[in-house]
Amino acid sequence: MQKQAGKYALLISIRPPDVVPGTAVVTVFVEQGRVSQIGGRPVYFRSGDKGAPTRDILTATAANRFEGDLWLMDSGSSSVELTIDGPDGHQQIIVPIMAVATALRDMPEGTGWGLAAMGLLLVIMLVTIIGASNADGIFAPSQTSVQTLRRRRLAGMGIGLVVVVLILVGWRSWWTSEAEIYRNEQLYRPTPIQATVAGSGANRQLSIQIDTTGFGANRQRHPLLSYVLPDHGKLMHTFLVRMPGLDAFAHLHPDRRDTLRYEAVLPELPGGKYLLYADVVYRSGFAETMTDTVELPEMPAFTAMNATVPRTPSAIRPMPDPDDSWLVAKPMGVRANAVNMPHLDNDMVVCGKPGASTRLADGATMFWMDKPKQVLEAGQLYTLKFAVADAQGKAAPLEPYLGMSGHAAIIRSDGSVYIHLHPVGTYSMAAEGSLVSRLADTSRTFRYPDASRFRDSIDAYVTKLKTLPEADKNRLLMASMPAGMTHPMKINNMVQFPYAFPRAGHYRIWVQVKRNGRVLTGVFDTQVNEPLL
Repeated sequence: MQKQAGKYALLISIRPPDVVPGTAVVTVFVEQGRVSQIGGRPVYFRSGDKGAPTRDILTATAANRFEGDLWLMDSGSSSVELTIDGPDGHQQIIVPIMAVATALRDMPEGTGWGLAAMGLLLVIMLVTIIGASNADGIFAPSQTSVQTLRRRRLAGMGIGLVVVVLILVGWRSWWTSEAEIYRNEQLYRPTPIQATVAGSGANRQLSIQIDTTGFGANRQRHPLLSYVLPDHGKLMHTFLVRMPGLDAFAHLHPDRRDTLRYEAVLPELPGGKYLLYADVVYRSGFAETMTDTVELPEMPAFTAMNATVPRTPSAIRPMPDPDDSWLVAKPMGVRANAVNMPHLDNDMVVCGKPGASTRLADGATMFWMDKPKQVLEAGQLYTLKFAVADAQGKAAPLEPYLGMSGHAAIIRSDGSVYIHLHPVGTYSMAAEGSLVSRLADTSRTFRYPDASRFRDSIDAYVTKLKTLPEADKNRLLMASMPAGMTHPMKINNMVQFPYAFPRAGHYRIWVQVKRNGRVLTGVFDTQVNEPLL
């Protein structure tokens, strides 16, 4: 998250644990303002402010850098509340995070044998103590023969052993039950969907059906599907990317037909196998990406629209949703498992640093500015900065696109990494708004409203947005954002995104901006290596 709070400009990185309970690693970079102390605490949507723990103070590890660990004790929609204090005032920031278990951990073999030996020793000592207490603690040695004491000691040890075994069996049964609950209920599994395409040619239609057949009794797989919130005015953001070259891309916003079904008209994409990523946000602030693959039939006489052969607006079939966008570009040209093979289009140098450029469909050019180096490092926090110049080389002012200065999607060449980025970070506007309102709520528990009424009101709101002029729609969207999320750029032809690539590999970045009422998409490739030790 990159956030402006009062006089403070902050860049915040939170790495949630992959096993819950676990600790989240919080790092805060102070880019502007005088900060003397930062405190943090986790706040869950279910329990709100009243059920949240006290704050932990982050440690100042360097100039303008604070770090700390926060315990996340339960799964679900959560947030980290940061309290900033200093000469420039007191501020609070809510950072939405998803506290979900995504991994199973096996105990190291050596640790297991060591604990088993210690446990066996404790059992022997406990049984011995019970036997001694049963004999020596009841009868004085002068009143009882040695044989009687021995028998009572052995009887006590036998009874103690039986009791200890029963305790261990009960504990084992409890532990197995808890492990099964963790594996089957707490361990996160994405909500499955089934994507299909009906029709042919210009009449192709994408249908996304949410599959609830496997939910069972798993509370983590019972998302409240009637309580989907609009994010940037859309109930679902869907990205389509053709494999293996990642050469065809679409950003669509399907309409909700019923609780489980969403539909969108497909643009002029070439046929082939596509990866599909569908983003939704629930009332609890829980943001989820549902994935599938879908086969698109080929369109007759398809003409590729790409960066080198721009098409005029009259040549593009109008879409029912003017915010939908698509692009066909050159393939990445690398194998999915290729490593250490630079393939970035280094056709220019910007401000003395490696850069890249791409031609947009309207003849303008988008530049990747201030790229720190040709090959990036996994886990390193970067600010990805892009600027647009018109055909004459002059700065091209950008218009708001869905209430923000731009959007970006980043996908690894094998499709295993995906993120929908905003200028403020990797979280959603709807998630932050939901969690901020929950924090202001004084009730200990949250009660959901009537599902039908809530769904109908949301559908009416989304429908109203579609009828508004572009300026009014963006004004309404920006007014509904929590404070500090609009993130206006100081230079009106530039957009930037904070991001840390999670794994090494080849990545393609689609940067989307809007000018002259048209959504434009720039394409950039980059290589990411593991950091050097």
